[in-house]
Amino acid sequence: MQGSVIKKLLMEKILCVGESLIDMICTDKGKHLSEGENFLKKPGGAPTNVAAAIAALGGDVELAAKIGKDPFGQHLIDVMDSFGVSTKWMLQDENYFTTFAFVSLMEDGERDFYFNRGADGQLSRDEVDAINLEKFSIVHFGSATAFLPGPLQIAYQSLLQKSLLQEIFISFDPNYRSLLFQNDQRSFIDQSWNFLDCCHFFKASDEEAMMLTGRSTLTDAVNDLLLRTTSVFAITLGKEGTLLGFDGETKIIPSI
Repeated sequence: MQGSVIKKLLMEKILCVGESLIDMICTDKGKHLSEGENFLKKPGGAPTNVAAAIAALGGDVELAAKIGKDPFGQHLIDVMDSFGVSTKWMLQDENYFTTFAFVSLMEDGERDFYFNRGADGQLSRDEVDAINLEKFSIVHFGSATAFLPGPLQIAYQSLLQKSLLQEIFISFDPNYRSLLFQNDQRSFIDQSWNFLDCCHFFKASDEEAMMLTGRSTLTDAVNDLLLRTTSVFAITLGKEGTLLGFDGETKIIPSI
């Protein structure tokens, strides 16, 4: 049953929109970024990862994102091409560098994180309005940077409204990053609910579910989501698996 559903979804044409960036991962374990000397370059950005996964599974997917007209932006295009993702809407900007996220893992499990934002936030409303949505059955929004002030924030809202008008299936991943919104968590929550109120599917972590509902336990958060949304949703629980919710019911899917 699950296999047939996945196969059907992969037959649809999917548009992923959001950040495409370079993760610079410090390989000097336990060192702060200020101390690290060795870094591993990896393509990143949640919508970018989703697009690559869909293509790897045989799906028909395009990625809409803004990157710099530089070697790192070209690297992202090359990687997406290698997966089979259509890069028509991976637009290169001559005036902004490709966005970077620098990460180092500390001994206590915490992360030292620094975000150097460039081109990803420059994807504009006019650019997404030029996308012919009629050929897409699903639009996936991933919002790690899209709710920060700038052109991408406006473009996201425009694309959401156009998708709703054309009755396209909407998928949403809040993808909260505390270091990006630590001074304005309320804005992130409010903007997320603009999508949660109308999307058909969303995925969140257990911590995100509690934050978005204002609840202190996962059980209360899930009950709120069941009451407040009509979406199918997936709450990731780490090694405990994934909780699926829909139509007043829940089910735990074990981790593989």
